Amino acid sequence: MAKICIVLATYNGAQYLSQMLDSLMAQTRPADMIIAVDDGSKDSSPKILESYKDKLPLTVEIHEVNQGHRAAFSRTLELARTQLGPDDLIALADQDDIWLPNKLEILEKELSGSSLVFGDAEIIDGQGNVTAESWRVQGNIDINTTIRHQIAGINHVTGCLSLFRASLLDTVLPIPEGVTVHDRWIAMIAEKNGGIKAIPPKVIQYRIHGGNAVGGQGDTTMTKTIEIQNKWISTILDHKDLLKLSPEEVSFAERLLTLTQERLVAFVLPGQFCWVFKNRKYLFLRASFLKTFKRVLFTLVGLPMAKKIWRKE
Repeated sequence: MAKICIVLATYNGAQYLSQMLDSLMAQTRPADMIIAVDDGSKDSSPKILESYKDKLPLTVEIHEVNQGHRAAFSRTLELARTQLGPDDLIALADQDDIWLPNKLEILEKELSGSSLVFGDAEIIDGQGNVTAESWRVQGNIDINTTIRHQIAGINHVTGCLSLFRASLLDTVLPIPEGVTVHDRWIAMIAEKNGGIKAIPPKVIQYRIHGGNAVGGQGDTTMTKTIEIQNKWISTILDHKDLLKLSPEEVSFAERLLTLTQERLVAFVLPGQFCWVFKNRKYLFLRASFLKTFKRVLFTLVGLPMAKKIWRKE
C-alpha cells in the first residue's frame, strides 16, 4: 500500500496551527508521515509543532532564519523525497486551514489514472465562520485550465487541496527561484507527466484571514506585478525542456514575455492588440465580453502611462 506523506511549512502560524494539526489527527485515512519545516518563526509555532510529535507521525525541522515560502516548501519536499518511493503520495498542507476528516481518503481513491488530484474547499474567516461554500466558485477557477493559462499566471490547482505522486519529485525539485508559488510549478509538471484530475468534493476549510502567506491577499503594485510575471515566464522558458513544452507553448511564452517586458518601458502597445485579443481566453480569468475587453485594453497600457494617468506605481 502506498504511503502518504504530508508536508507542511510554518511561519508565525501559532494562532491557527493547533486547529490544523488537530484536523490531521482526525483523518479517516491517517498519514503515514508528516514533515514540517518551520521557517524562522518568532512566535510559538516551533513549540506547537514539537508538542504534536507524540500525537502524529511528525518530523520537525526548525530554521533560525526565514528563507521564504518557496524555499521552505522546497525543503519539505526534499526531505520527503529521501523517505518515499515513486509509488508513494504527497499532500501539501498550509498552517491555518482545517482539513475535513475524509480529505486523504477521498483524494487517494480519486487519484487513479492521473498524477495529481485536487478537490474544492469551503472558505472560512479568522473565527472559523464559513464565508463562501466553494473556493472554486469564489475564485472563478476553471478546472479546464491549460498550460498556456499557467504560463500566463492563472493557476487552478491550490496545493492544500491536492494529492500527487512522489514520482514527480525528481522533476519538481529543486523548485527554481523564479517560481512564485510552489503549487503552480507542481501543477505544470503533473499536467505533462500523467495529468491532473479535478473532483467536486470539498476536502478542507480554507482559511482567508488577511495574513495568509499566499491566497486572499490584496493587489500588489503594478510594477511589482509585471516584474513578477517577467521572472515567472523567464523561468518557464529556462526550463522549457523539463516542462515538456510544445513549440506552440514556447512561442506563446516568448510572445507574452516580450509583451510584459515592453509594458515596463513603453507608454502604450497598440501593436500587441491582435495577439492579446486572440489569446484573451488564456490571459484572463473567465468574465463577460465587456470586462474581458477592458482587460485587453489595459494590458496594452505601459507602466509609464499608468503612472502618469492613474498614478499607479
